[in-house]
Amino acid sequence: MLLSGADILVKTLIEQGCDTVFGYPGGQILNVYDSLYMHQNEINHILTAHEQGAAHAADGYARTTGKVGVVISTSGPGATNLVTGIATAYLDSIPMVAICGNVPTTQIGTDSFQEIDITGITLPITKHNYFVGSVEDLADTVREAFVLAKSGRPGPVLVDIPKDVQIATCEYEPAPPVEKEAAHAAKDIRIEEAAEHINSAKRPYVYFGGGIVSANAQEEMLALAERIDAPIGCSLMGLSAIPTDHPRFLGMQGMHGHYASSMAMNNADLIISLGVRFTDRATGNRFKFAPTTNIIHIDVDGSELCKTVNAVCGLRGDVKLTLQKLLPLIKKAERPEWSATVNALRIKEAETLDNREGLTPRSAILTINKYLGENTAVVTDVGQHQMWSAQSLFFKKPRRFVSSGGLGTMGFGLGAAVGASFGTNERSVLITGDGGFGMCLQELATAVSYKVPVVIVIMNNGVLGMVRQWQTLFYNKHYSNTVLDRKTDFSSLARAFGADGEAVASVEELDAALARGFKTDGPYIIDCKIDKDEFVLPMLPPGGSMDDIITKTEVEQ
Repeated sequence: MLLSGADILVKTLIEQGCDTVFGYPGGQILNVYDSLYMHQNEINHILTAHEQGAAHAADGYARTTGKVGVVISTSGPGATNLVTGIATAYLDSIPMVAICGNVPTTQIGTDSFQEIDITGITLPITKHNYFVGSVEDLADTVREAFVLAKSGRPGPVLVDIPKDVQIATCEYEPAPPVEKEAAHAAKDIRIEEAAEHINSAKRPYVYFGGGIVSANAQEEMLALAERIDAPIGCSLMGLSAIPTDHPRFLGMQGMHGHYASSMAMNNADLIISLGVRFTDRATGNRFKFAPTTNIIHIDVDGSELCKTVNAVCGLRGDVKLTLQKLLPLIKKAERPEWSATVNALRIKEAETLDNREGLTPRSAILTINKYLGENTAVVTDVGQHQMWSAQSLFFKKPRRFVSSGGLGTMGFGLGAAVGASFGTNERSVLITGDGGFGMCLQELATAVSYKVPVVIVIMNNGVLGMVRQWQTLFYNKHYSNTVLDRKTDFSSLARAFGADGEAVASVEELDAALARGFKTDGPYIIDCKIDKDEFVLPMLPPGGSMDDIITKTEVEQ
């Protein structure tokens, strides 16, 4: 059938199983929006308040569904407003396709109104990007973008479509949804080497990240840990991959991770790392990290192997398929001494937990836990509240913790919470700070307009808490530009946007507010007052090793 480029784009999105897109219209993408209007019964478009919010919404949708998130913008500032959202998805390996309009091909390179080289700008933060110069190439380019976004290590792909390509016509041939590229296990010889190291270990520790979720390898990972009698820890991106109450799970490790998880990794003689990076937040000073510990690293992206720490055995391959081939080679073992050591670490951690009475960050998160269903997605912005959430939230199902890990994007939360709600078809929860929420609070208009059920808990301490914590510990309490002292009344702000909300100053008030929020159609803001001098602990000092870890008993607040 003969179709315009705009219709071909929308038809191709529909054929690829895309039911929801997020975006904001503008002059150079109007033809696509006209086609979206004509196909509104087949594909749902969510109009956000800002293109950055649209990108974060597509990201939140992708994280909670495992599908490719799609965001659409016009050229120029519309396209550049996507950059932070694209980079956020890239650093966390989230499948996304970003579609931008551009000026007609005859105006490319003339600095015409709202022209920008968005493919050049996004080259370092996409798996690949495309400039579509011919309508005949459009459908296959979009299909290839979907393949790339979800294959191997997932990530964002950008497709830039000039206006004349949107207008031009050609024959469109429907096609079935594309499949991601075939996955492969690591080489047999590497798997055999890994098995030898695992079978000879006395204190193995299983460390996993978001790659476990992407590969759907939770079952195989748990089988490995059970067979070798090993504890399990994770990175920030790994949270919610397995139930929080799994008896082998020690929680997140690293700079602000659980004490038992971080110290068990430090005491292990073998770290089996699965679909995870060894970032500075995980290792501290990488030259001091696990100096006498062997590391087995399995990852679909070979560039991660030995990038920051040396692995005695690096296996490039799909984590699930590699574990399936590895498991038959592993001898079942019981390690009572190692289990006793880990249990002692759990006991020591319990002694450091914040059990103060009253409204504290931990008591606030524990109160939120009471209202979470198995399918509830919890989204965070970035800062102290993010780490408090990572430490104390309780999950039953994968893909229910949504947070910016690699880029650490303040302002990520509200857009992502909107996308997460559309992805799960349920209420989502946003835990944010007064600083992070202030960056992209305009997306409250989106949540109100679409009656998105999201409970927003603002951990309001009046400061940029994480930066202030560093200033307290390492900068002689020089609080340079971290005291916000803003006069914003968030509950009044909610009503100005057409939502509802309230301020709370006690656990009892928070409990009652959550009960009301979870019964409310649309967004509900809870302004949760906390002290400006609350710390996130444990904490690994910058440049330190696990031996330098700071716990609550060692710091006077």
